[in-house]
Amino acid sequence: MKIGITCYPTYGGSGAVATELGIALAARGHEVHFITYQQPFRLRGFTPGIFYHEVDVVRYPLFEYPPYDLALAVRIHEVVRDHELELVHAHYAIPHATSAWIAREMLEDSGSSVQIITTLHGTDITLIGQDPSFRTITKFSIERSNGLTAVSEYLRRETISTFGCNQCKVQVIHNFIDPLVYKRSRYKQVLRQQTGEGKRILLHVSNFRPIKRVRDVVRIFAGIQREVPSVLFMVGDGPDRTAAEEEARLLGVERSVFFLGKLDSVAPLLASAELFLLPSTNESFGLSALEALACGVPVVASNAGGLPEVIRDGVTGALRPVGDVEGMAAAGIAILCDQETWQAMSDAAAADAHSRFALENIVAEYESFYARTLATRV
Repeated sequence: MKIGITCYPTYGGSGAVATELGIALAARGHEVHFITYQQPFRLRGFTPGIFYHEVDVVRYPLFEYPPYDLALAVRIHEVVRDHELELVHAHYAIPHATSAWIAREMLEDSGSSVQIITTLHGTDITLIGQDPSFRTITKFSIERSNGLTAVSEYLRRETISTFGCNQCKVQVIHNFIDPLVYKRSRYKQVLRQQTGEGKRILLHVSNFRPIKRVRDVVRIFAGIQREVPSVLFMVGDGPDRTAAEEEARLLGVERSVFFLGKLDSVAPLLASAELFLLPSTNESFGLSALEALACGVPVVASNAGGLPEVIRDGVTGALRPVGDVEGMAAAGIAILCDQETWQAMSDAAAADAHSRFALENIVAEYESFYARTLATRV
């Protein structure tokens, strides 16, 4: 198949999933064309079967905000026309599915067409899509897609209830991990080299937006540290980093909390960690939690959104209500204080993640979905 992929190329779960999916599809013999304003951060070097097409957004004094969605539509149109793509896979409804629809309308004059598959990742439905300014166009873009997938059952239900798309058939295809990459035994204990023996290593990875509740991450850690000698590594960056740093100072744990900034590869760090904290207000799936589990790291997280589909409470981690800092700290202490409990959870976490969310199986689901969508083309 000849497949176009458009996504957000910067740090974030949707961009990572879209890029890794494209790489896997190319490895299986498909021709994959990435179309976006910047090369995806996980697309490194030359990969056979993969092509990148940059969207050039020209800045005119007339436009206070350059119209990226229109520039993207034009670029999709050009790539589909010139490379005879069969389908465009848009990750996020807006602007990507919207731009793909415009491109398809432009193609009709030449007698060409293309199928549009839209994968809903979360924010496009749970936040942006519910804003009155974008609700109508989000619903339109969803309904004009030839195929729809959602990364969790929670998000599928949320899409239908939010937009009233009762006739929309949304297939759940979960996010995935590469078992070879997220394998604890293949990495040296790089974080242990920094902290030394005697302290347990906790980890948090996110974009530090308010929904991630990074102040709660620090509060949970402080509660755990009172009982268990430990350190916390915070990976990522974003608007709430300053708030997290301030919270660490207020609680007197600033010397035990390390902010590492944005990193391309987190698997080596996860392989050193003993507990992962994710107390988000909501997660449509929780890719960072899955990556932690795959490396054998039990996860303490909020019982919200799609997280219960990823984390098995009491088996691979612990789920507590949003904002229950004390409950999450207590759960973390219980896991870390009993080595047999930790080892059992670690083993179960890796086994469950590798069996349910392995890249090969999920990519095969996408291939089947592509084929069924193309088969319905008129």
